[in-house]
Amino acid sequence: MNSRFAMYILKRFIMAALTVFLVVAITFFVMHAIPASPFSSEKAKSDEVIAALEAKYGFDKPVPVQFLNYLKNILRGDFGLSTKWIGSTVSELIAGGLKYSVVIGLMAAALAIAVGVLLGSLAALQRGRLLDKVIQVVTTALVSMPSFVIATLLLIIFALKLKWAPTMATQEGGMVLPVISLSLYPMAYVTRLERSAMLDVLGQDYIRTARAKGLKSSRVIFKHALKNSMGPVITYAGPMMASIIVWSMVVENIFSVPGLGRLFVNSMLRTDYMMIMGITIVLATLIVVMNFLADVLYKVMDPRINLS
Repeated sequence: MNSRFAMYILKRFIMAALTVFLVVAITFFVMHAIPASPFSSEKAKSDEVIAALEAKYGFDKPVPVQFLNYLKNILRGDFGLSTKWIGSTVSELIAGGLKYSVVIGLMAAALAIAVGVLLGSLAALQRGRLLDKVIQVVTTALVSMPSFVIATLLLIIFALKLKWAPTMATQEGGMVLPVISLSLYPMAYVTRLERSAMLDVLGQDYIRTARAKGLKSSRVIFKHALKNSMGPVITYAGPMMASIIVWSMVVENIFSVPGLGRLFVNSMLRTDYMMIMGITIVLATLIVVMNFLADVLYKVMDPRINLS
């Protein structure tokens, strides 16, 4: 690793850390700007009881003091106590939801990239032919359909009508439909990116030179064209994970997945401020980390990228 690359990684890391800090600050102060107390909606609570609860959770201190204490706590992985799930910490509940959300998200991302790169490459190699046209029509249709629409259709067709899959993710084989629902949109987008990138690479001089030297077509495609066409796909990896995380909040509710998406929706309905802040920060951090890794991996895959 040369000094320029190390400096590039350091700059990206600092930007990622600043982004996470801004998310923490904005989330904290927006939640504390809400005039009502998180306990004011509870029935049969006197002012004295509400004051005692606010003192227990540290809400009675000045907001700047609360913010500094919150920063110290989250650096230790402590997001505080839930105000609605009594007796449970936010960190414990988030950890329980992550077990499902991470598995579904990674499986959906892997499926989207693998199938998208394959279909995009095939479409480029069969440019203008029937297979290329079919792939373009299907991917255009999938890109125009939000994940929650796809999830609802899959649930109705394969779970309720055909009964090929369970309706709940906690049942055996229940992860299949949520993963497919979250992967179809990014898969279609990756297909279109890979097709365009592959067509551009196949038109480069070094590809024509390799073929003129008599190299096998398969070697030209897999060793040269495919590797050099992956740049846009890697760049899209960060935003892709963001879209999967966003749509998982709806998809997890459709398939009753006990993940972060469903937990976030329930915390919004129950006005659990501590849970809302914790989940928002965790999800934002995951997105920032994925973008950071995508930037670094893109540079590793293509050394020609300008490090400035």
